[in-house]
Amino acid sequence: MPAKTAVLLTNLGTPDSLDKASVKRFLKQFLSDPRVVEISRPIWWLILNGIILPVRSGKTLAAYQRMWGDDGSPLLIFSEKQQQALQSLLGEESTVALAMRYGKPSFESVINELLNSGVNRLVVLPLYPQNSATTTATSFYHLAEVLAGRRDLPSLHFIDNYHDHPWYIAALANSVKSHWQQSGQHHLLMSFHGLPQANVDRGDPYYDQCLKTADLLANALELDESGWSLCFQSRFGKQAWLKPYTADVLEQLLARGTKSVDVICPGFAADCLETLDEIKIEYRHLFIEQGGEEFNYIPALNDDAAHIEMMRVIVEPYLLA
Repeated sequence: MPAKTAVLLTNLGTPDSLDKASVKRFLKQFLSDPRVVEISRPIWWLILNGIILPVRSGKTLAAYQRMWGDDGSPLLIFSEKQQQALQSLLGEESTVALAMRYGKPSFESVINELLNSGVNRLVVLPLYPQNSATTTATSFYHLAEVLAGRRDLPSLHFIDNYHDHPWYIAALANSVKSHWQQSGQHHLLMSFHGLPQANVDRGDPYYDQCLKTADLLANALELDESGWSLCFQSRFGKQAWLKPYTADVLEQLLARGTKSVDVICPGFAADCLETLDEIKIEYRHLFIEQGGEEFNYIPALNDDAAHIEMMRVIVEPYLLA
């Protein structure tokens, strides 16, 4: 009999509901992951529970309140739409499921349900275009932990990145061109999620893959060096993070007379707190306050048809193997 196959889309996760207890619970699970914060566990436990959670939970809740929709968290809503759209493309031959690394739906509940239903081939696509220990690798390790508790292991195909996949670059380029057709073309700022510099110094491939994505996107859009910039957002703590920082690049653009920018975040497969609040609200406010005139956020690929088709192209070879 043919293998019963499931495609598992994964992303980072989101609080279950819009209240401080839920946000605190989500942050604790996320920030307790030793692959997210690589600090001595006893020291980090004191910092996390004594300082960060009491202070940051309220601030993070306020940020979620600014972008939470009637249906819930945008990340979860867009992720569910991606799952449903990919299922429609693949048809009945494969099941498409969704799991979050932190929060719900959990890896454990989703994977166990799939395997208990008879799935014996699992194709895992973490929706992180660029590979990092803090995202892709922790997803792999957690997947292994869940499977280690079972005797009926499936054949497993884990896709660790797609930062330079032609269909991914084309989908990004099409989204930018579509925005320019509607709103006019301005300097393109590509903002990626930040990472401690120490992580890259230890061998994390994330930085190089971000550079590759940015170069390929700029080439696809036929931009010269003056037409685009790269930066890193979401800095946390006092240690050095990947540079240049998004805030610094915006200031530099203003200093050289660039008053209008279009911002895209190529490291996010779905809009979330970091794009809808940090970029679209906080950095827009900073740019306009310092003399900018126009700040346009280009949405993540979300459930755009080209994005879903990209997913199909990436997973299909593993379905046919």
